[in-house]
Amino acid sequence: MTIDDIMRMAPVIPVLTIEDQLDPVGLAETLVEAGLPVIEVTLRTPGALDAIRAMATVSGAVVGAGTVLDEAQLARAIDAGSQFIVSPGLTNPLALAARDTEIPFLPGVATASEIMRGLDLGLDRFKFFPAEAAGGLPALKSLAAPFGQVRFCPTGGITEQSAPQWLAHPSVHCVGGSWMVPSGETDLARIGERARAAASLRESRP
Repeated sequence: MTIDDIMRMAPVIPVLTIEDQLDPVGLAETLVEAGLPVIEVTLRTPGALDAIRAMATVSGAVVGAGTVLDEAQLARAIDAGSQFIVSPGLTNPLALAARDTEIPFLPGVATASEIMRGLDLGLDRFKFFPAEAAGGLPALKSLAAPFGQVRFCPTGGITEQSAPQWLAHPSVHCVGGSWMVPSGETDLARIGERARAAASLRESRP
């Protein structure tokens, strides 16, 4: 799969900060069954890599590592079974290392210069981050205008209420969000309800 394939699989990518109170396998099964097979696990907690290993065993799940900052984290994420890599920013060493491994890579950008640097590296799919803090949908529209070949996954501050507006823009393949699994949530049934609602957003896309 390419990063474009992954971005097109569902309208929303759950961005998860895994804590001890949730079973990773049960969580992944819940998200996949609800229609959200693409799952990003951020490398912000000690158990993140173990969670990726466990989730990668779930049929239908496409599990990636987020908040990957350098080549060492990239290597550990791939070893844990990550099928794609997400970074909050764009650096040449990380982008080149990801390219060498041929793993789908989604780096974060927030400016025209960062997009141009990505294009120079052969990339044209980006995470727009932090989406709301970087100017919101008006900023994305301004950035998308001169880069017709680029497609985005906005992440950062996006909510269930604002996601449809982002998804309506033609340069947006999907959005990333954490509202489906808020901090401290332990009820898989509630997570499943939120995930099904998020998966249904594909029906409103042009």
